[in-house]
Formats: sequence, structure tokens, C-alpha cells
Amino acid sequence: MVLARTTRPLTGREIARLTGRSSHSGVLDVLNRLATQGVVDRREAGRAWLYTLNREHLAAPAVELLSSMRSTLMTRIQTAVDGWRVPPVHVSLFGSAARGDGDADSDIDLFLVRPRGVDEDNGAWLEQRDALATSVRRWTGNRAGLVEVGEEELRRLREQAPPIVAELRQDAIALHGPSVADLLGADR
Repeated sequence: MVLARTTRPLTGREIARLTGRSSHSGVLDVLNRLATQGVVDRREAGRAWLYTLNREHLAAPAVELLSSMRSTLMTRIQTAVDGWRVPPVHVSLFGSAARGDGDADSDIDLFLVRPRGVDEDNGAWLEQRDALATSVRRWTGNRAGLVEVGEEELRRLREQAPPIVAELRQDAIALHGPSVADLLGADR
């Protein structure tokens, strides 16, 4: 996925750093296997090897498509939320999905803020929220982890700053409405 995002040749060390993997040797094993299969081009540059995605390989379009899954998910969520009858104040992606380090067992964490005056048991709100959770599951195979608050609860969140506030401030990606910094204030 790292190689699909660039045409610049990268060393194994650079790729390991960009993937967030701590095992440089493990990344090199994968790169060498992909080079043997022809998916990755490898060329010597002094004492290092440089790697690029072989965009002529039959698997290259699939690799490029897979590398855009997170941005495609965000676009789909934005499109779904933009069509809601009861528009949310805010929706953001956070947790492992926002950081890009999730796996098949990770939830797709979404933070939703209901507009003032819309109760958590409002039928129209529940219907669209549940439809989004179902869509996320269908799109990704992962469960949607919804954290929902009412707009009137934001002040309490800012003041009490439970652990989720720090997590949101750290890695939330706003998909609808104001940024998390505007919504919850800057990190203390």
C-alpha cells in the first residue's frame, strides 16, 4: 500500500517506517517475496535496495484499489451522512480506522453528535444511524463502533475530558461538521 501511494523508489527502511511496522526484517521479507512474484520492482542502489510498485503487473490495479480503501470509506460515510433527514452536528472517524492501523477484527469507530433537541431515541435519528452502521459493516466487513452524544453534552465532555476526548483530539478525522478541535477545544 505504501508503494501504491508513490512512484518514488523507497528503501526497505523507509517502507517499514511508513507502514508503522517495527520489524524492518519482516518488511524486507515481504518486499523480497513481492519482488520474486514481480509485483514489486527491486533495484540495487549502493548498499541499499530501492523498491517500487510494478504498475504493469496484473495485480497492480488491485493493490492500488486496496490502498485507497480508507479514503473510499470516508467518502462513502460523508455521502451517506450528507443525505440524512436529521443532519448531525458532527461525524468523525477515529481510532484504528483513522490511524490506518486497524485489522479485520477492529471496529470502525465513528463519533456522532446529534443536533440540539433530537433525543437519542428519536425514530428518524435511530433509523439513519443504524443504517449507517449496517452500511459500514457491508462496506468493510468490520463492525461500526458508534459513540454518540447530543450537542448539549459537548460542554460536559470538554469540561470532564473523559479518555475518549483525548483519543478524538489525537486522531479523529472530521467527515461532517466542524473539526474536533472546534467542537471539543484544543488539547490541554
